[in-house]
Amino acid sequence: MRKLFILASIFLSFTLIAAACGSGDTTSVGLVFDIGGEGDQSFNDSAAAGITRAEETFDISATKVSPNSDGSNRADLLQLQADSSDIVIAVGFLFEDDAVEVGTANPEINFAVVDSSMLTPDNAPHADNIAGLVFSEEQGSFLVGAAAALTTDTDTLGFIGGVCCFGLIEKFEAGFRAGAQAVKPNIEIVAQYITEFPDFDGFNAPDRAREIALAIFDSGADIIYHAAGGAGAGMFAAAKEHSEATGSKVWGIGVDSDQYHTVGPEVQDYVLTSMLKRVDNAVFEIIKAHRDGTFSAGEIRYDLSVDGVGYSTSGGFLNAAIVERLETFKAQIIDGSIVVPTDPAQVGG
Repeated sequence: MRKLFILASIFLSFTLIAAACGSGDTTSVGLVFDIGGEGDQSFNDSAAAGITRAEETFDISATKVSPNSDGSNRADLLQLQADSSDIVIAVGFLFEDDAVEVGTANPEINFAVVDSSMLTPDNAPHADNIAGLVFSEEQGSFLVGAAAALTTDTDTLGFIGGVCCFGLIEKFEAGFRAGAQAVKPNIEIVAQYITEFPDFDGFNAPDRAREIALAIFDSGADIIYHAAGGAGAGMFAAAKEHSEATGSKVWGIGVDSDQYHTVGPEVQDYVLTSMLKRVDNAVFEIIKAHRDGTFSAGEIRYDLSVDGVGYSTSGGFLNAAIVERLETFKAQIIDGSIVVPTDPAQVGG
């Protein structure tokens, strides 16, 4: 009888330890997308890829939600995720104010916001549990600008921004201009934005992006770089349409994700390269930091030195000589020999 009691006690202790270890290892992650949600082939999808990678690597359970079309329920979604998560990740700087409010009200939950430093005007973290995941988009944009200048036959390029002018998308344009001009100082760049702040519909307006792209191609550009989220699909459609109508090949340059792998197969041959903004890496790393106990509040920056931004070579449209030039530029940016501007007004021409 005594042996049975001892065995039962050992079994019960083992069961309790195993249960405790299992529950301790599981991390509940709540992801709140930006407007447009999953399936935008860009920003939101990159965040989703980070969640998928974390699910494959760690013991986590994840839930994903999207705001309504005007974003008015952002705070409600953040609180909803906080109610059932250990860490909440919000995709997009528009979550900043709501994340401060909800994050400070839930100090036991970690929060991270993509594209906001989450710092006070005094450059201090808003709270110990709120991090900001930011990127040096101008650096990656410099490289695809150089790639465009090394590829163009017309010496005219285009840029389509989703929304002007609130300080973010201008970084993409500035870097693109600087990179192109580093190769060809007199190159012409035609830039146009779909909407202006505070109208953010430009990130989800593929029909309008198509119209703008066709006009830019008709003006003589043979490569257009877009920083317009889901609207970029219209730019790639325009590249195909213009090429087939004129018999002269034109290109699009993608953004955020490697868009060669996210666009439809009918337009893959028109994706010259993409500026990679590794939101997926940032999402994965902040989850890892939370699990490791190394979560830190305030700004966490992802630049070329940590592969936070970059460029893609999918499709093989950038030849070895172009890639070699881009890698040289990349090294010069990392070592500080080249400082990439963040404002188009700082770029000559």
